Amino acid sequence: MMKITNFISKKSVALDVHPSTKQEAIDMLIDLLMTAGAIKDKETVRRDVLAREVQGSTGLSDGLATPHAQDAAIKKTAISIITVPEGVNFDSIDDKPARLLVLFAAPLKAGTSEMTELGRFSVLLMDSEFKEKLIRAKSVDEVLKLIDEKESERSKSETPEITGNSKIIAVTACPTGISSSFMARESLKNCAAKLGMNIRVEVYGAAGVYHSLTDEEIKNADIVIVAASKKVPISRFDGKKMIQTAVGTAIRKPEQLFDRIKAGQAQIFHATEDDEPISSKIFKKIKSIFS
Repeated sequence: MMKITNFISKKSVALDVHPSTKQEAIDMLIDLLMTAGAIKDKETVRRDVLAREVQGSTGLSDGLATPHAQDAAIKKTAISIITVPEGVNFDSIDDKPARLLVLFAAPLKAGTSEMTELGRFSVLLMDSEFKEKLIRAKSVDEVLKLIDEKESERSKSETPEITGNSKIIAVTACPTGISSSFMARESLKNCAAKLGMNIRVEVYGAAGVYHSLTDEEIKNADIVIVAASKKVPISRFDGKKMIQTAVGTAIRKPEQLFDRIKAGQAQIFHATEDDEPISSKIFKKIKSIFS
């Protein structure tokens, strides 16, 4: 299995830096990838990163920002990291300055295993203690060691995905599918566990669908949460009680979604043709022709 640190060059990490603006912080992260030989055109990558920010800030909560890009100007899957102890304004969802900024970059044809590792790292960053250790790190070697140790610890504690008759199922998706969709899944699962509930979460990532819900699971579920900031196929949930929200809400305020369920605010969903992405419609059309 690949390690997260395989995608992090020592040249792509800068500690205790002092960007004065969000744009300057993004430029620093991109310059690090350029120095590390991971990209071939800074302007194209910058344009892609900024376009993603327009769709919704990747400044998350409690000092973390995870900008990302996937385009032809990126030569290989890579991660750059900067720490800004005093923080920089990143239009974060909690209005707090970003202190740990991690840029995820992937080529258009990045492999599934590579994209999975990016998703796994984004989930690790949700651990506040781990994040603070990275911010306080005094050397690049210490950063890489902390990441290796955290990844190993997580791998040992991970339990197999439980399928079955979950009464609550969910779908998460973000515009690029590199980090936010995975973080939303983790947040929903952690919140459900604290409430003594079981939830199955399907993720739409850049390399495809992860933890796919089965027809049986959909049939047996009472509630569907769709936390998506792009269109995903939801016509299969016709007749189910549903709550729809942005992916960011599932990351930062998952308890609100469960509170809405408890309050009976989930509404019966009635599917229409508009509730299915064009790609799914085309696939079904082709399938009907040859069946």
